[in-house]
Amino acid sequence: MRQVVSWAASACVGFVRACVVTVVSVLVPAVWVAAVALGIWWGAANPWSWLAPAVLVVGGTAALARPVCRMVRHLVVRWTGTVVPAGYRQAEPVVRMSTGYWWNGFSYERTRRDALMDQRWRIRWNDPANWRDLRFTGIAPLTAGVIAAVPPTGLAVAVLGFGGPAPSVRLLGVLGLAVAIGSAPYAWRVVEPVAARFLRPSSAMLLVDRVDELTAQRADTTIAQAAEIRRIERDLHDGAQARLVALGLSLATAEKLMATDPDQARTLMREARAGATASLSELRDLVQGINPPVLNDRGLVDAVRALALDSPLEAAVSADGRPRLDPPIESAAYFGIAELLTNAVKHAHASRARISITPDTTGLVIEVEDDGRGGAGVRADGGLAGLRRRLAAFDGTLEITSPAGGPTRARIVVPCESS
Repeated sequence: MRQVVSWAASACVGFVRACVVTVVSVLVPAVWVAAVALGIWWGAANPWSWLAPAVLVVGGTAALARPVCRMVRHLVVRWTGTVVPAGYRQAEPVVRMSTGYWWNGFSYERTRRDALMDQRWRIRWNDPANWRDLRFTGIAPLTAGVIAAVPPTGLAVAVLGFGGPAPSVRLLGVLGLAVAIGSAPYAWRVVEPVAARFLRPSSAMLLVDRVDELTAQRADTTIAQAAEIRRIERDLHDGAQARLVALGLSLATAEKLMATDPDQARTLMREARAGATASLSELRDLVQGINPPVLNDRGLVDAVRALALDSPLEAAVSADGRPRLDPPIESAAYFGIAELLTNAVKHAHASRARISITPDTTGLVIEVEDDGRGGAGVRADGGLAGLRRRLAAFDGTLEITSPAGGPTRARIVVPCESS
């Protein structure tokens, strides 16, 4: 009995999905049929009767191709869990130059609006993914559409057959119903391999996208390194260097006063010693900010626990084992967690945080959750965007879930192998 109920439920769900696949697949051919019907209705007497159908075919196909392909991808990932990458070219940021013109990656325009419009049209017409979508709208009706149409067609035959007077017609209705019920759980499934075959970006497109991504990552890494060098230079100049200069002056003055005023010289010597101690402490803090010693000595987990102890938050750290990773990956993960804790204190006004470090078969998974007010977002010039670019150098990802009112959950995934 349970198997019968399960089969009935599967047949009902499959029938609905088959109908959806059929409708989505024939949206563009329906426009073509409407165009042909319009041309026939106008008749051959009008010499311009072909113009409106042609405009309808071209305009309707161009307008529906991308929405149809997006619907197919959405249905496939929702029903089967298979993600079919879109592969559409992404627009670069529009930048205003010192001359006052706007650069959109292709040309200079006088206004930002003109630059965005020109960029949108250039990307739309030069994107190879558009031709892939157009090809799919012609292939889908003849593959997934035809097979998915079997259950609704069988049901239609059954309805017409049962309404006929002749026994042969009723037998045809019984066969139609059997075909509809038997094929319903399976007919819609063909949309997955068809979408994966014809909607997935080609190897050449993936290679071009990967080159562009690596070029952007290299530029971001260069900028980040230059900014870090400037920060170190500024900290040395404003901190330890100034103290060391003052220390040298104090020692020179004490040397001159040693014979005439020993007490004043000893006072200057004590101040110089205190200045040397402070300079050493600043240098240690600077070195720790560049590369924490505990990270090199004891690994990521212990370094994060030490970071949690120093944080004003009540932070709990849980780790599955003590994986040792490559030093650059450990450093990126450590400073990523530090950035998230800083944001939780500074922006979210959180009081508690939970940090989870778990290695899996694909890499390292880090989750940071706080009880702040939420509303965190990734802005182009914000710290989270910088963290995402820093992780992208290792093919890592950052996902932020932060509804208004909290909590904020951040998930870092870095592909790697533990040692």
